[in-house]
Amino acid sequence: MRDYKLETKQRIEFIRGLMEAAGAVGIVFGNSGGKDSALVGILCKMACDNTVGLIMPCGSQRNYGMDKDDAERIAEQYGIATRFIDLSDARNEMIRAIGEAPLDEAAVTNIAPRLRMIALYAVAANEKRLVAGTGNASERYMGYFTKWGDGACDFNPIADLTVSEVYEFLRFLNAPDCIINKAPSAGLFDGQTDEGEMGITYVNIDRFLLHGEVNEFDRAIIEKFHKSSGHKRKMPVTFGG
Repeated sequence: MRDYKLETKQRIEFIRGLMEAAGAVGIVFGNSGGKDSALVGILCKMACDNTVGLIMPCGSQRNYGMDKDDAERIAEQYGIATRFIDLSDARNEMIRAIGEAPLDEAAVTNIAPRLRMIALYAVAANEKRLVAGTGNASERYMGYFTKWGDGACDFNPIADLTVSEVYEFLRFLNAPDCIINKAPSAGLFDGQTDEGEMGITYVNIDRFLLHGEVNEFDRAIIEKFHKSSGHKRKMPVTFGG
């Protein structure tokens, strides 16, 4: 297990160094009510008192219920300022404005995280804040994030942590059970869970990433997701680059 006392100190110093270099006066992050945003919010608040979390429902009913409640619980427990921005109408208008051709499920699903990133960067630009990313190492390896959506940020203080390590860190920081016991979900549509969509548990993904242990069935899933999502982990291809 990692030394999370030392990890906390090092990550706080990392965040403060980035803020000083950028001349930023605050931090903004998406407070989804999930494990990753909770850990990012706690660390950012420790590093910078002027940290604000945006709760941004966008189409899914759970965004207005459990996710919002859990996001508010984290904010209250750790003294994190909160703002509520409802993006559902913007999402619906975007779908309408695109035109007559119907969008497939993946195209519609990815609108929400991209709209959220627009909101985060608008607040950041207006208030001299940095945008904190909330993706973990397990999601990154599997490509389980939206390109130019939740994959975008100015910095990410937990990108090296697997899902298992995120949970360990949250326990160390005394996060509430509603966060730790919650099934990982991007909350993009009702009934959605990360593991259900991928067809593999984070426990098995992390066992592979941390120890190289995996059965053939899970290896095939991991390799498929990692290979098909390679473009998400690279900067855009440029002529002559």
